[in-house]
Amino acid sequence: MWFKQLSFYRLNGDAIPEVAQLTDALEKRPFLHCSGLDWFSEGWVTPAGHQELPVFSARGCQLVALRREEKVLPASVIREFVEAKVAEIEDKELRKVGRKEKQALKEQVTDDLLPRAFVRSNRLNAYLDGRRQWLMVDSATASKSEALVSKLREALPPFPAALPRTQLAPHAAMTAWLAEGEAPAGFELDAECELKDGSENGAVIRCTRMDLTADEIRQHIATGKQVTRVGLIWRERVRFVLTDTLQLKRLQFLDVLQEEASQAGDDRDSLFEATFTLMVEELGELVDELVDALGGLEEAQASPSARPQPAATAEMATADAVDVPWDE
Repeated sequence: MWFKQLSFYRLNGDAIPEVAQLTDALEKRPFLHCSGLDWFSEGWVTPAGHQELPVFSARGCQLVALRREEKVLPASVIREFVEAKVAEIEDKELRKVGRKEKQALKEQVTDDLLPRAFVRSNRLNAYLDGRRQWLMVDSATASKSEALVSKLREALPPFPAALPRTQLAPHAAMTAWLAEGEAPAGFELDAECELKDGSENGAVIRCTRMDLTADEIRQHIATGKQVTRVGLIWRERVRFVLTDTLQLKRLQFLDVLQEEASQAGDDRDSLFEATFTLMVEELGELVDELVDALGGLEEAQASPSARPQPAATAEMATADAVDVPWDE
């Protein structure tokens, strides 16, 4: 269940729900399939296989899953049916169909076709890290991440989660790293980046499989281009692409982590728990170090309690973990 992308939000430590509170809130908003004239449906599902609860808890982190189901009804299909209806009316009644009548026909056709439309669904995982005060979402698409946050706010109002604000703007820090030819401590430059000219209709330069310390990169920066994406490797354990909106794309947990997880056990339940536990620890440390590399959080978001608690607390959280299966 390794995350593939990452958007993260700052949580208010005083408002982070307990496992029982979160479970009770999400149980009241379960996923229900689209029916009738519904265009879409959203709700919470079990994040871990055969368990019935909508929350999986381990190491002080609470994993949840939001499922969305939506009807697929292309505009071209609706238009084709409307045109057929219009042609039929004009042939039979020998008159032109006006704009308002066409709009009414379009609504009628849509209502007729919607119950028979194809349905597609997706599932979005996220977890609350109470020790570090982060909400981690397995998506680098702002609209999807915000939709999940909105559903959590509906379940647990007001649920104060906010996008992190760092002292250094990500694009400014990434530009400085490439200008210096060196990433901050704990990180190393990978082999891809994107640079943009800030002017209207400015040039966009995308580099892949390239040495990011090359003079060519610095020449682009010297002409005023800003870095908007850069590939990084964190402690030889996680590879990703950092964006200027502070999202992590194409997350790849390297072999050393995959091997650590696989050694936890042969059955699916043990493997799921081991993978989740390992992932949350790695992502938590990665995000903390990344935020530090960007000068830390702005004062309003910083909190002394944001750092991981002592090992004894983590051990207590582990003792409360629920052993549940994972359903791919």
